[in-house]
Amino acid sequence: MLYSTELQELPTNVRADKDLIYAHTDKHQLRLDLYWYPEAVEPVPLIIWVHGGAWRNGTKDIPIWTTSFWQGKYAIASIEYRLSHQAIFPAQIKDCKAAVRWLRANAEYYRLDPYRFGAWGSSAGGHLVALLGTSGWVDSWEVGDNLHQTSCVQAVCDWFGPTDFLRMNDVPGEIDHDAFNSPESQLIGGLIQENKGKVAKANPITYVSTVAPPFLIMHGKLDLTVIKNQSELLHQALQEKGNSSKLILLDDVAHDFWGVGANLRQDILCQVQSFFDQYLKQDM
Repeated sequence: MLYSTELQELPTNVRADKDLIYAHTDKHQLRLDLYWYPEAVEPVPLIIWVHGGAWRNGTKDIPIWTTSFWQGKYAIASIEYRLSHQAIFPAQIKDCKAAVRWLRANAEYYRLDPYRFGAWGSSAGGHLVALLGTSGWVDSWEVGDNLHQTSCVQAVCDWFGPTDFLRMNDVPGEIDHDAFNSPESQLIGGLIQENKGKVAKANPITYVSTVAPPFLIMHGKLDLTVIKNQSELLHQALQEKGNSSKLILLDDVAHDFWGVGANLRQDILCQVQSFFDQYLKQDM
């Protein structure tokens, strides 16, 4: 697997603030972990990590590979969101947007540059960061506190996220996404083929416009959990609207980037960092 949750020792100039409460719902306090530079002279760009887990599993424990980004002077936030057994869609994207707004509202204290926020996620997290990127103008998902702040992000790295649920079965894979117990059906609270209106609202591809931020989309060609057509469809939709989108399909790589060797691992991470450098550090 490309990443682990066994965190290495932090650099001496990085501070970890864990379990910061960014929003309250009726039944939950939503938290994030923030790794930041207290002594930064200038505000630092932020990368927001959104975990995967089929919208029903996963935690905000930070993957070990993100430690490489501290060498590049990025602050990193890892957020939690309500899982599908706790609340159905659109709770998840509302939570992500609330986290972005909270981080912007507190950017001065944490030495963050509020104009240079990137989002990065894998699988279900890839779906949610893609939604962050394409739905910046959807006001109905802006609920809770810090509504004077925007939830828009300036760059998105989507790792193998679903983007068009109704086409996930176009190519046979390991999961019947149309089934009642599929991750997608559980996310929207009903069979996806019988709830096409709900599905359209959950699809990042629905909201693609001419003002999306730059995207880097990466997908393993051997992925049988989320078929690569999901990344191809989003990439095509973004380009058709004139947006910047780069699609990288990885040979001999499965879901969650299983089977990635050390050299390819380093190449993947270098491409991600180069992408964020291009769009979050230009003119700095």
